[in-house]
Amino acid sequence: MATVVDKKQVIGELRGRLRERLSALTAAQGAAQSGAVHAETRQEDPKDTRAIEATYLARGLAERVETLRNDIAAVGSMEPRVFAPDDSVALGALLGLEEAEGDEVVYFLAPCGGGERLAVDGVAVQVLTPTSPLGSALIDKSAGEEVDIHLPARRLQALITWIA
Repeated sequence: MATVVDKKQVIGELRGRLRERLSALTAAQGAAQSGAVHAETRQEDPKDTRAIEATYLARGLAERVETLRNDIAAVGSMEPRVFAPDDSVALGALLGLEEAEGDEVVYFLAPCGGGERLAVDGVAVQVLTPTSPLGSALIDKSAGEEVDIHLPARRLQALITWIA
């Protein structure tokens, strides 16, 4: 039986979580950039690489900030799609997966934000991306279909109980 979760709330919660990560990452990037040009990181001898390393760190963080901004825009542009009972799993799907032990896990397939665990209306929702091992294995599967997925840490045998 489908767990009732408002997809708009899931998208909003995911976007909020990504914004929080962006805020923290932007602060870290600013600190790294300041450190890269600080007088104390100036090269003291030919083998001193502190300034170079600080610059690489600042540049890498700046790239992550830009990626996260793009992720927020991608999630923000998502329109909650209504899935019919016979539709297969696709981007924007909310689905229930009953594992062999009988536990149901609720997943949301999003373009980014994989690994995030959201709490929406008291329901735990795990975010998957289509490029993750589980996300790619679930795409094009239908409700009622059993899946046997070899994940990096374990083998998952489960039943897709519903798609919304």
